[in-house]
Amino acid sequence: MKVWETEIFGRELVIEHGKMAKQAHGSVLLKYGKSAILVTATASKEAKEGIDFLPLTVEFQEKFYAVGKIPGGFLKREGRPSSEAILSSRLIDRPIRPLFPKDFHNDIQVIVTAFSMDNDDSIETWGITGASFALNLSPIPFEGMVAGVRVGYVNDEFVVFPTQEELKNSKMDIVVAGTKEAITMVEGEALEVSEEDMVKALLFAHDAIKQIIEFQEKVVSEFNIEKWEVIPPEVPEGFVEDFEKLIDDNELKNRILVKGKKDRDDALDSYKKELLEKFQTEYIEKWDNETFEQYKKFLYENYDEKIKQLMRKMIIEENTRADGRKIDEIRPITCEVGLFEKTHGSALFTRGETQSLGVVTLGEPFDVQIIDTVFEEGERRFMLHYNFPPFSTGEVKGLRLSRREIGHGHLAERALKNLIPSEEEFPYIIRVVSEILESNGSSSMATVCSGSLALMDAGVPMPKHVAGVAMGLIFEDEKFVVLTDILGMEDHLGDMDFKVTGTRDGITAFQMDVKVAGVNEEVLTEALKRAKIARLHILDLMYKTLPEPRKELSPYAPLIKTTKIPLDKISEVIGPGGRVIKGIHKDFDVEVSIDDETGLTKVSGSSVKNVDDAITYIQNLIKEVKEGEVFDGKVSRIENYGLFVEILPGKLGLLHMSNLGKDAKELLKTIKIGDIMKVEIISIDDSGRIQLKKFGEKTAPRKSGSRNSNNRRSYHKSEEKNDKESKSE
Repeated sequence: MKVWETEIFGRELVIEHGKMAKQAHGSVLLKYGKSAILVTATASKEAKEGIDFLPLTVEFQEKFYAVGKIPGGFLKREGRPSSEAILSSRLIDRPIRPLFPKDFHNDIQVIVTAFSMDNDDSIETWGITGASFALNLSPIPFEGMVAGVRVGYVNDEFVVFPTQEELKNSKMDIVVAGTKEAITMVEGEALEVSEEDMVKALLFAHDAIKQIIEFQEKVVSEFNIEKWEVIPPEVPEGFVEDFEKLIDDNELKNRILVKGKKDRDDALDSYKKELLEKFQTEYIEKWDNETFEQYKKFLYENYDEKIKQLMRKMIIEENTRADGRKIDEIRPITCEVGLFEKTHGSALFTRGETQSLGVVTLGEPFDVQIIDTVFEEGERRFMLHYNFPPFSTGEVKGLRLSRREIGHGHLAERALKNLIPSEEEFPYIIRVVSEILESNGSSSMATVCSGSLALMDAGVPMPKHVAGVAMGLIFEDEKFVVLTDILGMEDHLGDMDFKVTGTRDGITAFQMDVKVAGVNEEVLTEALKRAKIARLHILDLMYKTLPEPRKELSPYAPLIKTTKIPLDKISEVIGPGGRVIKGIHKDFDVEVSIDDETGLTKVSGSSVKNVDDAITYIQNLIKEVKEGEVFDGKVSRIENYGLFVEILPGKLGLLHMSNLGKDAKELLKTIKIGDIMKVEIISIDDSGRIQLKKFGEKTAPRKSGSRNSNNRRSYHKSEEKNDKESKSE
């Protein structure tokens, strides 16, 4: 067993090797601050037949014991991964995936298991570094070292691995991964920060990444790991070259320039089919059918590579894109709102051949999402869900929720969530669903746009619109071209997918994946500058469609109003065993929700009158009364010495017969329970007991030692009894 320790970013980083999980091909125990993760890397010895991609699986295993909790549910054990665990897995997967050799197709599994977890340590981000350690200390081929950091922006200063307290006051929360040479991945959100501050944050993060990699290099240098040999597949000499001779660059270029995704795909597929038939005909004597069938996949690869090279050359040398646009041109955009009758808000955002239908549903307090994971626990009142059905790309597949859908939805949610009004301003639970109806690049950014429009269409008081755009990069021979609003083909064959969302005043979310090492400050600055221009153009179109939130909610949305209760009065509204609040639910046909920490009380129902009456009842229930106040009280009890009158819900006062007037005895005979009387408060003693008089009558004088003293003692005992009864009610 070996242990390496260093202090970094104000906390201790410890790497242990050789003690745990020794049968994995590579493993380390990484400790940072109070947190600890075991990271293992394992691969199959041989690739499966017919595999031509990288079968990499990354799993972040959340263990509830890591935060001292027992899982909920009947089984009391961890089940399927939460969305947060899936997002953490994606966070680790994206920066390590490009570092495997092109021809390595063995199954690879990286598992990150949280043994101890403090959210201040951002241990899921350390999973990136842990995966790099485990892979470099294994025989699995892996080209380079990678590390990840979390960066905040607090009091105009950048902070590496900010604490949760610091993040509350941070204008930025981003995770950045990279090698020693360049940044390769970014994911995060911001409070409308400028493009200049974002570039500074990325450069600051890269400096921190270099520090981690220096430590990583020191550890790995103490090992002499023999990596598995990656043997490129053998192809008969001249086989691919003969096929390539048949490709006419001009014809292929014309096919690439065909308008429309499906027509372009059909044109390229039909040309490939023509070439394969021609190859079989012209070279039948040189390459028999058996050889052709055995090695034809290399002809497919050659054809795809030729498309990639030609498309990139057209962009670099001619500034020509596949759909004929200029490099900084956005596809045609249309926006529509209010599409459906029964939905609370809806919007259709179409950009070229990418289309997102955003639908907003406003919910009542009980619709809140309960969060119980190792990352957080509590409630979430804003949710965004992204669906990518197979018909959106003209395919036939099973309908299942993929990690990609969770990741894209999370990015769009981060883009919008900091503009969502507070609970005090808008007490609804808010759910946005994006249905991708057509896709040819950047559907997550279309989701941000449709979501923003749908929220305003629903009447959610959003202060501003939020829009998003995806940028691309072609990097060839020290030249680079930044592409605005990339197509699916440009994303697949390009060197960068760079998504930026924001308002007119700044960036709200950011995601970047890079395939090359040449993304420097110049490239980042240019990409962000172009993204801002594009974003402002999209925002102008969105504001023309719907300049501000609707003034009224949909008639099909639930009705919710709020009031504020002093914290020391909450128990009075709830009552013993919830008796009072249950009575309000029943009597007014409403639902009442009270926040124990703030006293914010939400009352929801189908009738405006019922909701208003319930709020009035609650306000009266907690109202502090004063001497001299006059009420129309309801007689609730009759005794031989006077009446008990309810002046407010749950508040009783004694109207002694001496304060009923001259005809008190006759009046007592005629009064019935439930009668309404106008009464005035005479006094309130230290115990809160209230004495009343009939309004307009003089207060009867009282002398100590009078013949009524026994009656007074009797009244006080009765009042004490009544006070207890009223409190229990």
